[in-house]
Order: sequence, then structure tokens, then C-alpha cells
Amino acid sequence: MVIKTDELPAAAPADSAREHGAQAGGKGRPGAAEPPSVMLLNGDCPESLKKEEQAAKPPRENGLDEAEPGDETTGQEVIVIQDTGFSVKILAPGIEPFSLQVSPQEMVQEIHQVLMDREDTCHRTCFSLHLDGNMLDHFSELRSVEGLQEGSVLRVVEEPYTVREARIHVRHVRDLLKSLDPSDAFNGVDCNSLSFLSVFTDGDLGDSGKRKKGLEMDPIDCTPPEYILPGSRERPLCPLQPQNRDWKPLQCLKVLTMSGWNPPPGNRKMHGDLMYLFVITAEDRQVSITASTRGFYLNQSTAYHFNPKPASPRFLSHSLVELLNQISPTFKKNFAVLQKKRVQRHPFERIATPFQVYSWTAPQAEHAMDCVRAEDAYTSRLGYEEHIPGQTRDWNEELQTTRELPRKNLPERLLRERAIFKVHSDFTAAATRGAMAVIDGNVMAINPSEETKMQMFIWNNIFFSLGFDVRDHYKDFGGDVAAYVAPTNDLNGVRTYNAVDVEGLYTLGTVVVDYRGYRVTAQSIIPGILERDQEQSVIYGSIDFGKTVVSHPRYLELLERTSRPLKILRHRVLNDREEEVELCSSVECKGIIGNDGRHYILDLLRTFPPDLNFLPVPGEELPEECTRAGFPRPHRHKLCCLRQELVDAFVEHRYLLFMKLAALQLMQQKASKLENPTSLENGCPPSSESKPEDPPDPEAEREEEGSSTSGLAKVKELAETIAADDSTDPRSREVIRNACKAVGSISSTAFDIRFNPDIFSPGVRFPESCQDEVRDQKQLLKDAAAFLLSCQIPGLVKDCTEHAVLPMDGATLAEVMRQRGINMRYLGKVLDLVLRSPARDQLDHIYKIGIGELITRSAKHIFKTYLQGVELSGLSAAISHFLNCFLSSYPNPVAHLPADELVSKKRNKRRKNRPPGAADNTAWAVMTPQELWKNICQEAKNYFDFSLECESVDQAVETYGLQKITLLREISLKTGIQILLKEYSFDSRHKPAFTEEDVLNIFPVVKHVNPKASDAFHFFQSGQAKVQQGFLKEGCELINEALNLFNNVYGAMHVEICACLRLLARLHYIMGDYTEALSNQQKAVLMSERVMGIEHPNTIQEYMHLALYCFASSQLSTALSLLYRARYLMLLVFGEDHPEMALLDNNIGLVLHGVMEYDLSLRFLENALAVSTKYHGPKALKVALSHHLVARVYESKAEFRSALQHEKEGYTIYKTQLGEDHEKTKESSEYLKCLTQQAVALQRTMNEIYRNGSSAHIPPLKFTAPSMASVLEQLNVINGILFIPLSQKDLENLKAEVARRHQLQEASKSRDRAEEPMATEPEPAGDPEDVGSQPQAAKDPSSPSLQG
Repeated sequence: MVIKTDELPAAAPADSAREHGAQAGGKGRPGAAEPPSVMLLNGDCPESLKKEEQAAKPPRENGLDEAEPGDETTGQEVIVIQDTGFSVKILAPGIEPFSLQVSPQEMVQEIHQVLMDREDTCHRTCFSLHLDGNMLDHFSELRSVEGLQEGSVLRVVEEPYTVREARIHVRHVRDLLKSLDPSDAFNGVDCNSLSFLSVFTDGDLGDSGKRKKGLEMDPIDCTPPEYILPGSRERPLCPLQPQNRDWKPLQCLKVLTMSGWNPPPGNRKMHGDLMYLFVITAEDRQVSITASTRGFYLNQSTAYHFNPKPASPRFLSHSLVELLNQISPTFKKNFAVLQKKRVQRHPFERIATPFQVYSWTAPQAEHAMDCVRAEDAYTSRLGYEEHIPGQTRDWNEELQTTRELPRKNLPERLLRERAIFKVHSDFTAAATRGAMAVIDGNVMAINPSEETKMQMFIWNNIFFSLGFDVRDHYKDFGGDVAAYVAPTNDLNGVRTYNAVDVEGLYTLGTVVVDYRGYRVTAQSIIPGILERDQEQSVIYGSIDFGKTVVSHPRYLELLERTSRPLKILRHRVLNDREEEVELCSSVECKGIIGNDGRHYILDLLRTFPPDLNFLPVPGEELPEECTRAGFPRPHRHKLCCLRQELVDAFVEHRYLLFMKLAALQLMQQKASKLENPTSLENGCPPSSESKPEDPPDPEAEREEEGSSTSGLAKVKELAETIAADDSTDPRSREVIRNACKAVGSISSTAFDIRFNPDIFSPGVRFPESCQDEVRDQKQLLKDAAAFLLSCQIPGLVKDCTEHAVLPMDGATLAEVMRQRGINMRYLGKVLDLVLRSPARDQLDHIYKIGIGELITRSAKHIFKTYLQGVELSGLSAAISHFLNCFLSSYPNPVAHLPADELVSKKRNKRRKNRPPGAADNTAWAVMTPQELWKNICQEAKNYFDFSLECESVDQAVETYGLQKITLLREISLKTGIQILLKEYSFDSRHKPAFTEEDVLNIFPVVKHVNPKASDAFHFFQSGQAKVQQGFLKEGCELINEALNLFNNVYGAMHVEICACLRLLARLHYIMGDYTEALSNQQKAVLMSERVMGIEHPNTIQEYMHLALYCFASSQLSTALSLLYRARYLMLLVFGEDHPEMALLDNNIGLVLHGVMEYDLSLRFLENALAVSTKYHGPKALKVALSHHLVARVYESKAEFRSALQHEKEGYTIYKTQLGEDHEKTKESSEYLKCLTQQAVALQRTMNEIYRNGSSAHIPPLKFTAPSMASVLEQLNVINGILFIPLSQKDLENLKAEVARRHQLQEASKSRDRAEEPMATEPEPAGDPEDVGSQPQAAKDPSSPSLQG
């Protein structure tokens, strides 16, 4: 991609950027017409602000310039990359010369990539670029190439092949042949994933879509399939992955594979033979091909006879494709068509995702021969990436070096974050592959003589260990169970320390992989650790949970820097020789200095304080809130700790308390002082204290502003006076001291709460002198445990009741809980609270999701141990048997033992070095549904403390209103199962639902660190804030800026980019630029499908937004099919009874009303009304709106009685909720009058007919079909988009602004591009700020509010 994210001029005027795209695009580059980064604006949203600030400064020589915009980014620098792009002419053999847009920051290599992707040059891989006869270096930047400028001619020169180049060429040709084949996405390899949007939009949206479909008023078929209609009980699985037309691949060749004659013998090597290929063409001709240094030609070998002499036609071609074109007409024709299609696909359908996404269903696919896949399987290709000289990658060195990159200014930080992110995603991929190899038995252990559970492995410079308790290390903590959770706790620790990012402190690359019932931890290797004993290397911390403890001044200094953000207290413990040792972490956090001199910390499993609700300590009483809820409860292991989110929320809560206490006391003092005449002259309250050594946490302050505590203004004022005043008044110092003591602060002069992670840790002892501190710390931990129960869980339930959060499946519920710091082990408590809630009905969806999550998590726990007893040959039989017991109504499924297929002559003796746990047992085969469900209920009781009332799956479905298909999806996602895409008869009592042929694969479930793009995220947040304040224009600029930076760090595909695109699309929509909104939202949908999954709740939301923008662009049938897709996905993921379904059905009903499908429209709108009434209560404004929508359809059908009835309901709600004088109430009463008149007119006409019979004179009745504008207006209302009309003056300003930008662009085009691209121009009359500053409410659709 030549116009790449890193080069895109953030401030380039949109149209000029779009032009580069067009110049670069029309020649078959993959979507170059809109590179993923050209998300610039289209006129309404001037970027002039930054340019004005910029124009004053000359650009730096590297084209990077930082400007300090005003308050909007609070001191963040804005990067504005100068647009000095230019175009060069490319001369390639055999095709017309063409020009290509490039930018100076690019490498020569990137032009290579573009040429390998273009339709007409894609078959070349081995070439160099020459400028005036000089070859350009692959890795040099274009700006360093002498004489390269606008209009230079670059010649493509074919280079001689080497074995490596020949392999790369064959691999590339194979990739081109497979470019439309989805099998890699179904198999979950090479970061491919699925996307189905194009099936529903019928190709591209946007301009081409417009031309194709006209205004779409031709009759369109609106009837959805039966299973999508409200009230349908069937939940088919096949529509989840509709068959894409392009997937029936055009067969270019039957077979392309490495020949058995490889490698060439010595005498042929000396003739330049590199390797031999074997090809069967589509015409069934078998040929042998030699790859030589000069290119490819046919030889005379056959399958059994080696003859390397050239065969006729004696045609030597530098590219394999040209040779195949010569010998196979079918290849020539189909390859051309294939490349045309490949290039037409949206780039987002093809770009690799940063982390692998697996699909839990897949259609039956034929297994075709594939030379490259076969080769990859037997070489660890991930070990040495193609472009890296040398063999395996030193992961540790790469991970640590990227952390050491400089980060003083924005460009440096971007480079650093990009490098960190790239290495992390590569490391995660390599670690996943290695973990699977370990469990599948393809890696030799480094301690092969030990029993399988104890074995450790090294593969590709990564260290792998299994989640079992080796050498009773975790004996006091819960044995194997503790050893199983320790890696995830450790990963959370690594994540946290990485986020704090202290220079000089290093963590290991860590990935936790669950695969086939085993947990594997993959870690990068500390240099030198394998040569020495652990006892010698650990210079900080303890290797035996606190018996022997050592410390080190450098580690204390480094960890001290993390203690404030992580709220960790520096404390002293006793070692086995009764000496005091000072630590700034938990005891089992170990410090090791590697041979590279870096300070590593590892074993971060107790970074956060223990959770006392699940850690009964003899002799310790918990607060009353906890005992009332039945805590402390013994848990399976003693490693339960609080989540970081909880610690932060607790500290924030205490900060507010601290401020309130201080304010209260100061108010009292002030009151008493006024009676005392000796006040200070200037009258300012003499409150003060010596400057706090650390100002109160700004985060907390910011949060605190938002919360509605009384007297907050005073508290803030107080905080300022406290900070500002010198210590004049001892009494106010006393106030602070008291407040500090009351909230448990460790300092008496300022608010500072930290936790000691070693409290209640078995085996850790504290010196006598610290007893007071330890007592306070214990109290703090008890308070935190109580805070979780008394504040966080009720807060969650309250948010759910108010629909502030709308989880739709298990994963989104878990996310919502974790954001509030509630661990999943509290799920039972959350459900108890939901059951006891007065608004129980409004929480029905939460209860269903929660019960489903509880059941599938319990089943997952059982499945894990179940799988460990299965040997590889019985895997599909065992998994299908488990699924039958879990989900099928068939009462006694029988497992098929693998021995049935083949009879072996003699039982082979048991090998010693087996894959872990491959015992010859078939215990799994005797499981029955009754036993499994009994175990699930037991597990739910033991683990989640919740009593399930069901003995079989049918009872569970009946009692809790669950869906079997949803349970299947949840268990498959949690365990990595992939099943065949077909309709399963779960409810048949005559045969089991699953056979072993239905289980296609089992994937790993991978947990890893997600490095963040911090600068981009700040821009995104400030953009959101601006938008919420109503400054759309500025918000839009900031979010565009954020998008550029995200693209810089993450590449084109990432969850955060998805959110960015969605917001941009919404802003463009509000500002009336529908095409831009469509284009951005299309990208958001594609990205959500690719990165989060095709049926992830987020994808469902994106589909709904896209449908709205399609409707606004008059692509009605597309809008409908997108809405139907969203409804199908929601039915599959949850079912019909969800508050979000009301919004979706209102959308569908309105669109159908617009196309005059009244009866169909009513089915959806009435369902929406029922769901809204249930979840928002019959008196809610949403319900009033729903009544009004139904009334409008009845009016269109001329059924005035029903219309009146519904509108009256709505009117009553508006009247009681908003009062007589509110505009909504008035509108409603106007509409009622209008309906009544129509009804009366109709009645008169009817009476007339009755009286005079057929001769009656009937005035024509006016039945109005709804106008598109009115439908769109209602759609905007229900989706929470409110437009505020601009005044005339604003419109004129806007026009002036647009005209001015147009002139600027004209000017900048004519001017030489090498100059500073922007000149300062006088502002047009009137402040252009007004345009953007209209307080237009751009609320997020999750919270449509209609209070006015």
C-alpha cells in the first residue's frame, strides 16, 4: 500500500488526498482508491485549524511537525505529517507504463509490495527497481534516493532467482490462486477471518451502488425468511455463514506441488536448477517444471523417470504464471478473471488481522492438495520469517528492544508503539502454534525422563510449561487448581506492569493457551536463565512463597516507580533467618538480572491484593455486608485476588469520601471562625497544609466531577485551596489528618491509599514493628471486599436496570462485570441480586444471559478434565459425545470408541514419551446426560454458589427460557470447538444431535497482552468529549487524527479502529454527508466481522448503523437485508426477548412502512412495543414513541380506531411524564385531532354509502403513503440521532468556509508540491467556530434519549 497510514498527511485537504487515491487507484491496486487511512473529511469539517497553526512554522526537515492545538488535547502534541507525496512512472516488461503515487517516508520495498499486488504485475516477485540505470536498495527510504522526484521513471528489472526467491515466487503464485478461497479463514490460519457483509450489500456500497440501483423505487421484495419474523421458534444455523458466490473457486490448476525429484542433484545444480515442480493443468495435462536461476521452463521428467532436459515448447519464462498461461488456456482465462475479482474485493476483506480469530462453525470443505500448506506444516516457518536473515527469532530480545525505543515525542512514540504491537502479535502467533505442537506431541521435552505433567519444552526460542502443580509448588494454595489459574493471574500482572511502562523494568512475553483441555504457558526466555540454578539467579523476591526472601536496591527503586499507579505499598517481611527484608511487590514476584544486564520481573501472579470474600482466614471477621452475603466462602485455590478495576474504583470511592469529610470539617471551622473577629485580611479561608508530596490523583478528580455528590464544587475548591496554601493554620492540617485516618490513607498529610499484596499470604510473616500498619492493611482489604459487594455489584445491576449497559451474550456480560472489577466467580451473587431486584422483569435478559453463562462455564470446567483423558484418535468421538450429553434431548447417547474403525494386530507397548495425559482410557465414553447435568448443577453450586433447578438440558431450556443453539455457540467459543455448519435436531428423542463427523476441529483459546496506542487513544477520547459537548467539527478533526495514529500503530485492522470508524460515520451522517458515512460504516462492519467475529454483538450493532445510512442514501433493499441479517444474528446469539431487539424491530418496521408493506411492518412494530413495554415499563417515553409508530402504520392502513387507541396511550404517557406544555405532548394531541378528523370523515363516507347504496357520491379519501423524509426522521429519533437546525447565518458561514477550502485546494494544487502546502489565509467574516459549535446531540445509539 503506497499511501499508507504512516504517511498520510493528517492535514491534507480531503479532496487532494482523495485525488492521490484516484491516481494511485484506478490501476488495480487493492482498493487503493481508498487506502485504509484516507479517512479525511469531505468539506463539512474544515481541518483549517491545525493548518493555520502550522503555517506559521517552517516544516522540519523530516516532514514531521508538531503543533500545540489549544485546549482540546490538553497539551498533547498533534502530529501533522507534511504532504509532500509525488508520483513516479513505473516501466514494467510487457505492460503499458503507469504512474504511482508515493511518499518520501516510504521504503523502496513498499513499492515492491504494491507491484506484487496489482492486477497486471502481481505475478512478479523477483525484480529490482532501477532509477537512471542504478539499482535502488530494497530497504532505503525514498527520500534518501538521489534524483528521485516528481515524474521520475522507475524501471522494473527481472533479477535471477535463488532457491529462496523461487520458493517465495511459488508461494506467492499459490496465494494468488487461493486469494478468494475462504478455507484459511475457516481453518483459522495466517490471521485470515471471515466476512459476509458483501453477500448482503451485493458488492460495494457507495457511488457504484447508487448508479446500479437508481432510486430504488422499483418494487422490491421485502418478505424476510420465515425464521426472521417475530414469534418464529426456529433458529437455523446455516444462514450464519451464507455461501458466497465468489467462493466456488475458478479452477485454474488441478495440482501445483513440489516434485518428488527435489532437491536437484549436484550436476543439475551446476546448470542452475533450483527446484522442480509438478503440475496437473485443468485440461488434465501432467507437466514437470524446472525453476532455474533464469526462470521457469518445462522439463521431460515424469513421475517415475527423471529427465531434466527442456521439453517443448521450449519456452523460458521469468514468471511461473506466464509459463502456465502458455501451456493451459483454461489457466490463462480463469487466472485473469480471478485476479480481477481479487482486486475488486474491499481491502478490509483481505488484510490479515493482528490476532487470529477462529470460527466456531464451518461448512464441509473438500481437502485439496496444497504444496505450500504441506511444506509449512513440516517446517516451523514461524521460526524464521522470510525477511529476517538468520534462523529463529530471538523473541525476548525483540520484545525488550522495542520497549527500549525512545519515546520523547509523538513520532518516536508512534514508532515505538507500532514496533511493540507488531512483535506482540507475531509472538502471540508463534506461541499459539508452539503450544499446539507441544500438546499434539510434536515437540521434544527438555526433561524427557520425567512424567508427562512435569515436562517443559522449548520451541522456537519460546519456553512452554503445562498448568500442573510441578513439585508441589502450589501445595498450600490449592495444588493443580492453583497451578491452572496462576498463569492467567501472572498474565494480568504482566499486562499491568507493561501498561505502567517503567523504563529499566522488564517483563517476559507471556501468552496463555488453552488447548484440548490443557493450559500451556508460553514465555520468552531470559538470556542465561537456562544455564544457572534458580536459587542463584533470583536476587529479589522469594522462590518458596516467603520462607527465604531477598531484596535488591535497584529493584526497589524500579518497583517504587510502579507503586503509585498500581497502588502497591512498600513493606517489610521476615525471612527464615528472622531478618527484615524490604519489598515493593508480593513476595513471589521474582527479580532476575539476565545475561543481557536487564532487570526482569516474573511470577506476577499476586500483583493485586487478595480477595477476602474467597479466602477464609481463621480468627478474622469480615464486615457485615460480606457475612450477610454468605462470605467468606472457601474457594478451590487461594490465589483469588481483586481485579485492578476494583482497586481503582475503591480508591476513587475513598477519595470522594476523603474530600467530603475534609469539606465538612472545614465548613464547621469556617462557621466558628466567623464568630472570631481575627480573620485574615484578604478573607480567603485559611485552610491549608504543607504541599502534599503527591497531588491527589487527577483521574479521581476527573471522575469525581462527574458524580453527583452534593457540595462537589466546594470539595474541588477545597482541593485547590489545600494544594495552594502554605501551612499557616494548624487546625486545617488537623482536618486533613483526621480525614486521612478515616479513609485509611498511608500518609497523614495527603490522600494516598496503597495495598500490601502479602497480607494474608500463607507463609509470609511481618516484623513486630509493622503490626499497626498490618492491622490497617487488613482492615483496608476487608473494606475493599465489602465495597465489591455493597457498591460494585448493586451498581452493575442498577446500570443493567436502566439499560446503561446492554450485554447480549456471555462475553459481553463478562466484559461489563470486569469493567466494574467484579470477578466471574461472583456471577452467582450477581444473579441472586437480579432475582431479588424490584425491577426483576426489566432484568430478564441479564438473568437469561447470566444463567446461560453459568451453565456453559460449569460445563467448560467439566469438559476440560473430560478432554484430558481422551487420546487423539478419539477426540472427535469424545467431543460429539460430550455435546450430545450437554445439548441433545436424546436420552442415552452412546459413544463410538475409536477402536471400531481399525483392528490392530498387536497392542503396541506403551511408549514412555507420550503427549501429556494420553492414557489408554475410555472413561469419557461412559458419561450420560443425567450425570453431566448433575455435575453441572454441582459445579454451579460449588464454584458460583448458585442453585440451578434443572436435571437435563430440556428442563434448563424450559425453566430459564434459554436456547440450545445459544448454549452451543457459548460452549464452542469457550472451548475452541468448531462444528459443521448444518441444521442440528437438538430436540429429537430418537437419535443424538451430533455425530463424530460433525466435529471439525478444536482450536486453541488464547489469552495475551494487548498493547495499546496511547496517543491515539487520548485523541479519540478528547474527540468523543468534544462531540458530546456539541463541537462536532473539532470532534471530527480529533477523531480523524486518532484514526491516523491508530492506523500507524495497529495497521489497518483493530477493534479500536472499528470504534473510531463507527463514530466518524455517525458524525458524517449528522453533518449530512451520507456517502462518507456509508463508506466509514462499511469499513466498521467489515472490521468488526473480521476482528471480533461475524456474530459478535458489536457486529450486530454495526449492521444496524449501516442499514440506517443505507436507508438515508435511498438504498432501501440493502437497508432491509442488513436489518434482517442483524435480526437473525441477534436471534441466534440471544433470542427475541432483548431490549435491543425493540430498537431493531422499530428500525425494520419503519423501513417496511416506508416501502408500504403495512402488515409486515405491524408485526415488527408491535413486537417492538411489547418488548419495550416489558423492559422499560409501560410508562416509559420509549413506549410512547413505540405506540406512535404503530399508530402511524394503522393510519396508513386507514384503520383509524386502532390508530387512535395507540396514539391515546402515547399521549397519556407524554402527559404524565412530561406535562401538558411539553412539545411532545402537544405534537401527540395535534396528531390525535388529525386522526379523529380522518376517522370522522371515513365514518361519514361509510354512512353515505349505507344510506344511498351504490349511487352514493363518495369524496376521494386521502390515504397518505409515508414520505421517505418522515420515515427517515423517525429512524433518526429511535436511533438517538437528533439534528439541531442551523440558523441562516450559520449556513452562510458554512458555505463561505467550504468555498474558502475549495480555493485553498486549487491554490495548493497549482503550487509546487515540495513547498509548504498551506498558506495562511484571512478568516472569512463571521467566526467559523459557530458552524461546528452547534450543540448537536450526537448521542451514542446505546442510549437514545428523547427527553426533548
